Amino acid sequence: MRTMQTAVGVFGGDNCTDGASTSPLLMVQGAGHSGRQAISSLDCPPFLAVEACREGVHPCDKRSSITKYRTLFPAIDFSLIENDEDVLWEPDVRETNESVALRGMKFFDWLWTREEKEIAIVSHSGFLYHTLNMYGKECHPTIAEELGKHFANCELRSMVLVDRSNLGSDASKYNFAGKIPTGLDMPSDVADEKQAEEASKN
Repeated sequence: MRTMQTAVGVFGGDNCTDGASTSPLLMVQGAGHSGRQAISSLDCPPFLAVEACREGVHPCDKRSSITKYRTLFPAIDFSLIENDEDVLWEPDVRETNESVALRGMKFFDWLWTREEKEIAIVSHSGFLYHTLNMYGKECHPTIAEELGKHFANCELRSMVLVDRSNLGSDASKYNFAGKIPTGLDMPSDVADEKQAEEASKN
């Protein structure tokens, strides 16, 4: 509930004050006793709920049914969650940090299958902390240290994930795409002049 409220508050559309939105609502008014106005999905990115990136499965972290969430967040896609009720939760069991991290790594494996290039992940600090600490074990120590920092409340971090097995495998022109850029290693205007000179010689 908390992460969905945060996600639609940050990435959702305008508040719906007149109740006459032509798009499905991302969040109905007062969802989860929030006191918030309804939020429209007009001109918003798609929202997809993923069970794997929830908080650690602790006695206080039992989720509500997906049926209930669908009524509160009509425009969020819950199709990837197989069970209506929370089958991960047990009343007297606290999920270990290692289990949270392993679940997080499975989430990262799923993330690699997505076609989108920019994805916002809205989750809990504990899940992100343990997942990124495990993810950082194979990184340079300075990167691992940066990844291993605790998240502040509502903190936003930007990361670029690179699949090393694909480095240089296509003709991407952008550094941020995780590929080796083509062309000369110099400012683009200078590179364009150099390439034009080379073309005129040939």
